[in-house]
Amino acid sequence: QVQPVESGGGLVQPGGSLRLSCAASGSILRINTMGWYRQAPGKQRELVAAITSGGQTTYADSVKGRFTISRDNAKNTVTLQMNNLKPEDTAVYYCNTRLIGLVPRGPWGQGTQVTVSS
Repeated sequence: QVQPVESGGGLVQPGGSLRLSCAASGSILRINTMGWYRQAPGKQRELVAAITSGGQTTYADSVKGRFTISRDNAKNTVTLQMNNLKPEDTAVYYCNTRLIGLVPRGPWGQGTQVTVSS
């Protein structure tokens, strides 16, 4: 399996926005549920959002109404639009391109750092 490549992280002030992208290869990906996870210092990696091949989405309660996950099956990409960012959103964000239920089963990429601070 090929590692996904995440991009789009950075430093942003509270209330700001970022758009994360994840690119991966493999035709099988278009039938997979894919998702974004995050890991803050000293905490376990947690699910942020997931999207099925049909476009059904799941969000962590902490990001509902602020984050939007989407996918482009033709390009094998999954995107996370993050609005109204809060300091508690600070973490390394990872995508996983193969979820079984909501359990990540695919390889992890390097992640992309998101820091929300004034």
